[in-house]
Amino acid sequence: MKVKEIRQLSDEELGTELARVRRHLFDVRTQAVTEKLEDPTMLTKAKKDIAIILTVMRERQLATQAKS
Repeated sequence: MKVKEIRQLSDEELGTELARVRRHLFDVRTQAVTEKLEDPTMLTKAKKDIAIILTVMRERQLATQAKS
């Protein structure tokens, strides 16, 4: 996902997306161990997506704290 798309998601949707991407990363890791991956960059892409989602969530948390 693109950062722009992630920023448009609500907090609940971010949580759901984070869980989905973490599950995908687990599946890709399992596939990498048991069989050959079609695209070896899938691991890197999943990790980047997780990092972006966590960053956006943290930015929102800090913005909320700054307002109060």
